[in-house]
Amino acid sequence: MFVDEKSTHLASERQGRKYYFCSTTCQLQFDKPERELAGLKLALEIAWPLTVIVVILEYVISIAYGSYLMFVLASVVQFYAGRRFYAGIADAIRNRSSNMDTLIAIGTSAAWAYSTVVVFLPWVFPAGGIYFDTSTVIIALILTGTYMQRLVETRASSAVSALVALQPKTVHIVKGDKVVDKAIETVTVGDVLLVKPGEKIPTDSVVVDGESSVDESMITGESMPVTKRKGDKVTGGTMNSTSSLRIRAEKVGEDTALSLIIKIVQDAASSKVPIQKLADRISSYFVPVVVLIGILAAVGWYAFAGVGASVAMLIFVSVLIIACPCALGIATPAALLVSSGRAAKNGVLVKSGESLQMASHINTVVLDKTGTLTNGKPEITDVVALPGSSEKDVLGYAAIAEMNSEHIIGKTVVKKAKESKIAVAFPKRFAYRQGFGVTAVDSGGTGISVGNRELFDEKQLTEVNEKLAGLEAQGKTTLIVGVNDRPIGLIAMADALKPDSKRAIDALAKGGKQVWLITGDNEKVAGAVAGELGIENVIARAKPQDKLNKIIELQGQGRKVAMIGDGINDAPALTKADLGIAIGAGTEVAIQAGGIVLVHNSIYDAVIALELGKATMTKIKQNLFWAFGYNTVLIPIAAGALIPFFTVSIYGFLPLLAAFAMAFSSVTVVSNSLLLARFKPMV
Repeated sequence: MFVDEKSTHLASERQGRKYYFCSTTCQLQFDKPERELAGLKLALEIAWPLTVIVVILEYVISIAYGSYLMFVLASVVQFYAGRRFYAGIADAIRNRSSNMDTLIAIGTSAAWAYSTVVVFLPWVFPAGGIYFDTSTVIIALILTGTYMQRLVETRASSAVSALVALQPKTVHIVKGDKVVDKAIETVTVGDVLLVKPGEKIPTDSVVVDGESSVDESMITGESMPVTKRKGDKVTGGTMNSTSSLRIRAEKVGEDTALSLIIKIVQDAASSKVPIQKLADRISSYFVPVVVLIGILAAVGWYAFAGVGASVAMLIFVSVLIIACPCALGIATPAALLVSSGRAAKNGVLVKSGESLQMASHINTVVLDKTGTLTNGKPEITDVVALPGSSEKDVLGYAAIAEMNSEHIIGKTVVKKAKESKIAVAFPKRFAYRQGFGVTAVDSGGTGISVGNRELFDEKQLTEVNEKLAGLEAQGKTTLIVGVNDRPIGLIAMADALKPDSKRAIDALAKGGKQVWLITGDNEKVAGAVAGELGIENVIARAKPQDKLNKIIELQGQGRKVAMIGDGINDAPALTKADLGIAIGAGTEVAIQAGGIVLVHNSIYDAVIALELGKATMTKIKQNLFWAFGYNTVLIPIAAGALIPFFTVSIYGFLPLLAAFAMAFSSVTVVSNSLLLARFKPMV
């Protein structure tokens, strides 16, 4: 429930962030959940056997001094098994606030105290009546509900536990000619580590020796292992498959990509959304109001309707127990916990509950192109050979000319030739023509030219003009390959679309989202990509400020805008948008600028994030409706609304039913939240 950080003395710090609590029980659950769960289990193991005996003594058998025995057993349940509720009251007093423990402790204490007076001072309440069974059953049921809640919360947080388990506990540190096994906490930047086949990479590092296949599916989502060689970077938590590697640690502890992912998931699970803040503040006023209602109802029926003191006491107890807003307190956290864990399993990292709430309201999506919809690097799409030449000739000559080139286009040509099993030799001479291309002479004295139109005379291009224009119209970068001043073919390149880009855009459109493509590329490239994906709204040659201005314009029209980008040049737009979704986890800019980070670099994961936000808010609203509705309907009943119809006899069992219903409502809210674990996007 709502906690005023200025008044509470209960606080814990985790990963540089401070958390405040309304009671020592909540703080213990946060700091040491295993210990808190073990304490709950012990309390249950004591409460239920003693409660059963009390109920038997009250309703089944009668023995000498039975009331005194019930007093002893009920006192153990009240003050040992139920001691957590009294600790909660003490914390509330120190914090000058109220919490849910207040209602439970006051209500059960009233039943216990009344019964104790009847046993030892029977003349005080001539009407008699012992209600030790009421206090013990209420405590046992509430503890049972709390225990079940903790169990399902533990299950819901399994995603974070799975992430933590990805990091090995021990590492092999290379010390000269020796290898020493030590705890992972001892690793420092610069340490050389040995990773054997079948072991996990301990921390973010660079390979210094060896070659092996590494399973990076937990970061990239790709099922195929990636070959890692000297100089390649490896990520902590990924799996080394085939051979031993020696790696040098570059990031350790909280700086690693895995630690950042874990922190994001934990923060999202413990964060608040605006709707929860409202519910928490209502809860802080709810407790004193309920206590007042209980007192007024009990006194009113006693003074003006002539009910006995025992019935008045039970009216008071029933109001407090039925009104206990336990379900209200967990309605939002339970849903956030499950959804953030489910998101993490799908490669979606949600930085805050507020981001999830905003995701449910998004109606406009602005997209970057390079690295978001496309792979972010050129790929050869077409090799066109003119008559008298073959595709192998075109690619082979072009690769010879580009062997000395450091340009990304030249490297792409050489890579494609090698993948095609074409033998490539270094040229005898090489010249780079700025803005035009390259020229070279191979070992046999053949002159080679590779570049754009400006590298050739217009007369030389007669044979290729039509095909060249067609490829350029598709937004492709096209190289003309010439041998001895005569074109022999064309090589076209494009930044290829990611496999799921079309699927993602179709899903966004089907979900009623307005989609904008805003890119720094030229109009031809932007138009070709938009046409292939079916995007109608396109802005080309856009600078970072242009993207920012467009988002401000859309927001001015009342639209809720999500910006999806790579988190580098899109950082201003990601920050200004109502929801920033950064493609690619692990980069500092992406994590800072985006409210949601997509680990797998898949644009379709943005669709999952938006749909999950909508599903989460639906669950939160269902939970709050259940919690508020439960209290709204049952408080009048507890206060005596049914007495005219069923007489005061209903209070023989109403407090017990109230305790059962309260515990059941909490479990129902958590169980409803757990349904998010089955979430699948609708589009």
